[in-house]
Amino acid sequence: QLQLVESGGGSVQPGGSLRLSCTASGSRLQNWNIAWVRQAPGKDREGVSCISTNGPFADYADSVKGRFTISRDNPKNTVYLQMNNLKPDDTAVYYCAADWAPYLNVCATTGTYWGQGTQVTVSS
Repeated sequence: QLQLVESGGGSVQPGGSLRLSCTASGSRLQNWNIAWVRQAPGKDREGVSCISTNGPFADYADSVKGRFTISRDNPKNTVYLQMNNLKPDDTAVYYCAADWAPYLNVCATTGTYWGQGTQVTVSS
C-alpha cells in the first residue's frame, strides 16, 4: 500500500521560500499522479499543483503560478514543491495526494492516498 510523508514545512517571512517534499513508500511514485493540496483554517481545501506520470506535465492554481514549481525525482521516490515569494495567503497545511495513473500526460489535483500534511506559515 502506498504511504506518503510530507516534510519541509515551517515558518517564513513574506517573500521567503520553502521546499516541500513528498516521499513515498510501498510503491514506485513514477506511476502515480501526485497533487499538492492545501487547507487554511476556515477555508475549503484548494488544489495547488499536480504532476503527471508521463512527460511530466504540471499544472498550477492561478494563485501560485509563477511562484511555485512542482517536480519529481523518481529514483528518490519523491515529489517536491518549491515555493518562492511566499505570501501570508499561502499559510495552510499542505498535503500531498496520489492517484494511480501510469503513462498519462495530464494530471489532476485529486488523490486516493494522502499524507499527514505539513504546516506552512507565512508571517512577518
